[in-house]
Amino acid sequence: MSKPKKKSISDLIKEYFKAHPKQDLRHGPVVDWVEEKYLKLEGRKPRDTWRAIRKLHEEGFLIKVKKGVYRYDPDAVKQRELDDFTPEQKEQILKRDGYKCVICGRGKKDGVELHVDHIKPKYLGGKSTIENGQTLCAQHNFIKKTLRQTETGKKMFIRLYELAKKEKNEELKKFCAEVLETYEKHNINDHIVWKR
Repeated sequence: MSKPKKKSISDLIKEYFKAHPKQDLRHGPVVDWVEEKYLKLEGRKPRDTWRAIRKLHEEGFLIKVKKGVYRYDPDAVKQRELDDFTPEQKEQILKRDGYKCVICGRGKKDGVELHVDHIKPKYLGGKSTIENGQTLCAQHNFIKKTLRQTETGKKMFIRLYELAKKEKNEELKKFCAEVLETYEKHNINDHIVWKR
């Protein structure tokens, strides 16, 4: 007799939402249910359940109704799957971009995995058109997805730096400056400018 397949946190979240289709659900009760179920299955509490919910939203499985409230709509999921790039579109985008990452110029001949990516993400209303497609290596595709988080962090440190200047808190000002210089050193979010 074979062991039952392990369920991931995402599997349990999907199970919960599929049992409550087209309902606006606060993430608190979902997290509680998933954690209880996971604890029974695995003997330990899961980590970052709320983050897995957000990821399912970004992937198009869930609709964010408002902060902390999500909905599963099977019709929307089917439509979203239909709205992905077709194999023909992917090939056209890869060909147009010379089968290379538009950021670093590396391609398959360099041993790099290539992704066809939406310039404007689908979860922000981006369409699956050739004009909205670009070729990215796996590394730059990952970086693109995480830059939104670093943008928020940089803006927070700029506000904290300005407050420290106003309050003449030299220690906090120095700390914020070092963090912001690290952003500059690694060319992260250069479009967000801070003044010393």
